[in-house]
Amino acid sequence: MKGKAGALRFAPRLVVMTKEPLAGRVKTRLARDVGTMSATGFFRTNLALTLQRVATGTRWQTILAVAPDAAVASPIFPAALVRMKQGPGDLGQRLHRVFAAAPAGPVVVIGGDIPAIRASDIASAFAALRGADAVFGPASDGGYWLIGLAPRTRHLPVFDKVRWSSAAALSDTRANLAGRKVREIACKHDVDDGADLARLSHICGRLICPADI
Repeated sequence: MKGKAGALRFAPRLVVMTKEPLAGRVKTRLARDVGTMSATGFFRTNLALTLQRVATGTRWQTILAVAPDAAVASPIFPAALVRMKQGPGDLGQRLHRVFAAAPAGPVVVIGGDIPAIRASDIASAFAALRGADAVFGPASDGGYWLIGLAPRTRHLPVFDKVRWSSAAALSDTRANLAGRKVREIACKHDVDDGADLARLSHICGRLICPADI
C-alpha cells in the first residue's frame, strides 16, 4: 500500500485552467465579433469536448483550476473532476499558484479554448518532460497553449515579467528558463476573435479531431 500511495503522489497531473463558462465572463474579445451568446457557446462546448478527450483514462490525473474562486463549487463542471481555485492576479501569478499548489510530480497546464487538443498531445508533453525541465506547446500567435514543468523547475520564477496576450509571451517565458532544458511539442491555434473562429470552424465542436490538425 505504501508503494502504491507513493506512486500516486508522484503521478503526472494535467491541470485545465478555465473560467466559469457564463455569458459575459469568457471570450470577451471573441464576443465583440460574434456576439456574447455565440462566444459563450463556443467556450462551453469546446471546454466540454476538451475534457472528454483528455480527462479520461488513468495515464494522468486531471484537475480543474477554476475562476472566479467561487466557481469551484459550480455544477456546470463535471462532478468527477478534482477542482482548485486559481486565485487573484494576472495569468502569470495564477499559473505560478497552480504549479505550486499541484501535488508532487510532473504537471502540465492547458486552457479550455484550443479546439484541436487531443489526449495524444498531453501524452507527448509528459513524455517530453521525462528528459527536460519544461515543455511548451507553442501557439501560432507567439503565445503557448500548453506548459509543463518538472518537479525541480516548479519553484522557479518562470512567469515573471511575461508580456501576456502578446507575440512575446512564449519567448519571455523561455527567457526565464535560460540554462534549463526546454522542449516543444506541436504548434496549435487558439480562438481569440471571429477570424480565428472562422478559420477553425471545421474542427470546432468535434469530439474527434483530424490527425493532421
